[in-house]
Amino acid sequence: MTTSGERNYGGASASARATKRRSSLLDVALTAMADNRWRSATVASLCAETRLNKRYFYESFDDLDQLASAAIESVAAEVGSAAIGSYLATIGSTLDEQAHGAVAAVVDVLGADRRKALVLLGGVPTAAGQEDKRRAAIAGLTVVLVEHARSIHDVELERDSLAATAPAFVIGGTAQAILSWVNGDLAVNREQLIDDVTALWLALGRSAADIARSRIDDVSG
Repeated sequence: MTTSGERNYGGASASARATKRRSSLLDVALTAMADNRWRSATVASLCAETRLNKRYFYESFDDLDQLASAAIESVAAEVGSAAIGSYLATIGSTLDEQAHGAVAAVVDVLGADRRKALVLLGGVPTAAGQEDKRRAAIAGLTVVLVEHARSIHDVELERDSLAATAPAFVIGGTAQAILSWVNGDLAVNREQLIDDVTALWLALGRSAADIARSRIDDVSG
């Protein structure tokens, strides 16, 4: 015998309905943050936008901070998954093709929904707790790029500070370029943006590797 919480309504299970309600709350939170309305948002106002009873908010989140953090994490996870998926799909291809695919994947996620770019990349102000979450998300993407750089440019790069500095620089510059693009301040089309960012990734990666090896040779010599 099933309990009332396990019954299907309209063909959807209780867990499926809860997941849908959670997604709706994440969506309105993303909109509120992107519109710079987050600091005035309340549980009641967000629930009104989603046409949900407040009890459904607390079904998924303890408070607004937890909802905001979850929204940022969901965007970061989508971007990371797209980048890694692209990389895995291009294993065996040239470095240029791998980099182009990864950049295209990131641009397509953030360019398809301007809110995601603004919230993840710092295009709108957030409370201190969310800023920490945003920095953590960007740091996670940087780690992925560091590991990729090491696999491409040999382990020698690990012995130089550029192994960490260069990817952080690339991520920061890429974030600003994408923000400028989604805001209309960078007058290039999608294809040109991807080509330009890819070229910069490759140029910096190769230069960083060359500088690192030169430094190592100087010390060894």
